[in-house]
Amino acid sequence: MAAITQVWGGDGDSPESRCDAGWGGRRLSLRDPFLALHIAAGTTGLILGPIAMRAPKRRGPHTKLGETYHWVMLAVCVSAAALAVLAWHRIWWFLPIATFSYANALVGYLAVKRRRPGWIRAHIGGMGGSYIALVTALLVVNVGQQLPIVWFLPTVVGSPIIAWVISEVDRGRRPRAWAGAVAASSARARGARPAPSGESSPSELRVRAAR
Repeated sequence: MAAITQVWGGDGDSPESRCDAGWGGRRLSLRDPFLALHIAAGTTGLILGPIAMRAPKRRGPHTKLGETYHWVMLAVCVSAAALAVLAWHRIWWFLPIATFSYANALVGYLAVKRRRPGWIRAHIGGMGGSYIALVTALLVVNVGQQLPIVWFLPTVVGSPIIAWVISEVDRGRRPRAWAGAVAASSARARGARPAPSGESSPSELRVRAAR
């Protein structure tokens, strides 16, 4: 993330972004607070993502981390948009990547809140897609936007993983909490009643059989 200053070029200030309000003799710029927020939020998102993915899929750490990740990604998007506007000719691509990343995070976030049929798939795809975009931005900034591979590598690696996880959930091989939610969601989509409390859903039976 620190390499953003290199992408900016020169001292990182455009004429529009300079201001004369100095602190300790140093000239501050309009981009400084946005850059600090972007680096802090981006770093936090990169750390939170894997932790949330590995946390047990039930209410508790996983849901709290997911909630935090959503708002962190909003901060990444807003700060990236501001940086892009202040130096559009150099880092205009900040805006589409950040927007795409937050849009995915929002889809995953709302899927959990609304719990409509298929919400588990939307949640996994949205949050996973958001993290792919975040890693893509990290590579483009630090490795160089001139290398085409850095734009596509995270997608090439991450998309099959997301598809595999969704497939595992559909087959009831992922944590029981997820499998039960998928079974109930599918039953509602078909207009059927989910298994009553105390009875095992087909997904749960498959999980038990696999054990």
